[in-house]
Amino acid sequence: MLGFSAGGQVAGLVSFFNEQRQYEPVDDVDQLSCRPDFAVLIYPSGFEEKRRPKLHAEVRVTKESPPMFFAHAFDDGVTVFNTLLLVTELKKVRVSAEVHVCATGGHGYGLRHVKGQPVTDLPKPCEAWMKSMRFLK
Repeated sequence: MLGFSAGGQVAGLVSFFNEQRQYEPVDDVDQLSCRPDFAVLIYPSGFEEKRRPKLHAEVRVTKESPPMFFAHAFDDGVTVFNTLLLVTELKKVRVSAEVHVCATGGHGYGLRHVKGQPVTDLPKPCEAWMKSMRFLK
């Protein structure tokens, strides 16, 4: 699962959501896990309490959380604490995570290369991570 900014929040929350269904199963597909096998969160937002380097109470990272890849820039208006706090919790429960935090890059660069901004070259390290985790051949 891949998400950018608020979409990174959605991808993260889906990844941390427990397996308890919120509806009655209707067919065999509903017997499959709804948790993603991995998540890629790019400058995720919404995890940190406002003006406090602390995760929101509803964010529940467990050892069943999937491996995650993160990219963020220190000069992003969406504070890098959203990434760093999540990674800290993942590491506490021994879930694999890779983090790429660059000094500059801002917010909203997506997947396009911006000259002089190494954080925008995130597809290559993400691909390498996915190969090392055996999500790609």
